[in-house]
Amino acid sequence: MSAPSLYFIFAVIAGVLDVAANLASTKSNGFARRGWGALSIVLVLAAFAFLAEAVKGMELAIAYAVLGATGIFGTAICGRLLFGQKLKPIGWVGLALIFGAVLVLHTA
Repeated sequence: MSAPSLYFIFAVIAGVLDVAANLASTKSNGFARRGWGALSIVLVLAAFAFLAEAVKGMELAIAYAVLGATGIFGTAICGRLLFGQKLKPIGWVGLALIFGAVLVLHTA
């Protein structure tokens, strides 16, 4: 595996950890369930640790965009599957625009 793709994978892992943190935060019920809340905080810290590794080999703007897009897509999809949360059609258009923006940024 080449070094640039490894850094990209670090950014994606950061995004996946961000999704997990968001799900744990939701399960914490506003941090009333402290175990879920603590897990959420740990997952955010882990996500930023992977982001720190990603920026060693790629531009911060690209790494953070990959983290953000992964987090947004993953949270929207998991929110739908696990919690029954629904996006309006315009929300899906917004997700498509974010995906397109990250692709353009990655090729810039």
